[in-house]
Amino acid sequence: MIDGSTRVFAILGDPVAQSLSPVMHNAAFTALGIRAVYVPLPCSSADVPALIRALASSGGGGNVTVPHKETAARTVDVCLDLAEMVGACNTFWGSDGGSVGDNTDVYGVLEALRELEAPKAPWLIAGTGGAARAAVVAAKRAGVAVAVSSRESSRRSQFESWISSQGVALAPASECRVLINSTPLGLKAGDPLPISFDDAPRAEVALDMVYAAGETEWVRTMRPRVRRVADGRTMLVAQGAAAFHCWFPDKHAPVEVMRAAVNAALR
Repeated sequence: MIDGSTRVFAILGDPVAQSLSPVMHNAAFTALGIRAVYVPLPCSSADVPALIRALASSGGGGNVTVPHKETAARTVDVCLDLAEMVGACNTFWGSDGGSVGDNTDVYGVLEALRELEAPKAPWLIAGTGGAARAAVVAAKRAGVAVAVSSRESSRRSQFESWISSQGVALAPASECRVLINSTPLGLKAGDPLPISFDDAPRAEVALDMVYAAGETEWVRTMRPRVRRVADGRTMLVAQGAAAFHCWFPDKHAPVEVMRAAVNAALR
């Protein structure tokens, strides 16, 4: 039952209709008997500050997806170290009358690659946005070098400079054994593939941050070429569990319930 004591959580982005965060988190709230609701809120960048303030001050919080993660990092009253390092905030909540922001995408990448039994070897990351920066920070924690794939050479050069400033080594794509798609490519039918196997012929593992009913085209293409592959549902559940702990630090996220809800929605 939704009443005056119900805490409201939301995902902010544009678009958000495809997000399964509401399905996942509402399943978790129900399983644990938490009086809360999670809703998708499509919004512009200009809307983000007011929405974060309103949700946080009312005892709720939420997540932020493309293209607003960088705006959220600048908006929250307290930007925790990981979000500060990435320059992007994907999780927020209220505390002491203000808003706090974190980045659970880093944990999501590390957990997804752990499940894939990724080798400790260089990663090839497609993209240069907030999700790509989270992947780089994850690589730093994992102690591996990275290469960058981008359709725009100037953005790639700028991103490589940022990578070096973070103390992460750059590697040739040909040496990479882990592939990560951090771009939105795959959300729409007909999107080009983010990474070709020819770019990294030694690849053993592929992780797509995008998810879709069935599988993304890139996952289907990579499946016969690498030893292990996963789409974005693996990372979604991992980062979602980390976000849940930010909102409810005294509770354990019902990970299997969350995973089952996501898998059911993608059948």
